[in-house]
Amino acid sequence: MKDLVVYIHGKDGCTAECEHYRPLFPDCEIFGLDYQAFTPWETGAEILSAVEKLKTEYENIILIANSIGAFFSMNARIDSMIHKAFFISPIVDMEKLICDMMQWTNVTEAELKSKGVIRTDFGEDLSWNYLCYVRDHPIRWSVPTNILYGSRDSLTSLKTMRAFAERHNAVLTVMEGGEHWFHTAEQMQFLDDWIRNC
Repeated sequence: MKDLVVYIHGKDGCTAECEHYRPLFPDCEIFGLDYQAFTPWETGAEILSAVEKLKTEYENIILIANSIGAFFSMNARIDSMIHKAFFISPIVDMEKLICDMMQWTNVTEAELKSKGVIRTDFGEDLSWNYLCYVRDHPIRWSVPTNILYGSRDSLTSLKTMRAFAERHNAVLTVMEGGEHWFHTAEQMQFLDDWIRNC
């Protein structure tokens, strides 16, 4: 029985991105997992249901998750079913990211609680329910994990990423000059070499 690689995309991504990883895992089946919801409680349920079904067909599941896809994956409580994980620019501290976005837009917790949802100039909605959920559901993750991080990532600091890696015994690789979105030829070559080396 072949192992399965499950790819979970980030915001504005798509399942077709999983095809990039097919040559890197020639002995595995590749599956792009799409999700329709965008709140962690709904998306987590979608991912959990899908992985539970896949686990009945495959002994080992390798997870590749990008950006918020990594956060959704960890929130889904699927770690007992995952053999190994590769996180690319993962969101590892959603509470801090939300609080950072509140600072960027000069929104206080009291304002957010009062209004419930506040739209921002950079296209992200701030949600009181989302923030409360994140605080009430801290990440627990016990899967052997490799993390790829770009030094110019504008969403997560290197300090935050290192703290997560240390807490969860993950192996962190930093690409100097890399961005949150790995997309240039140089960045994608670095990503490919990183996976092969791991």
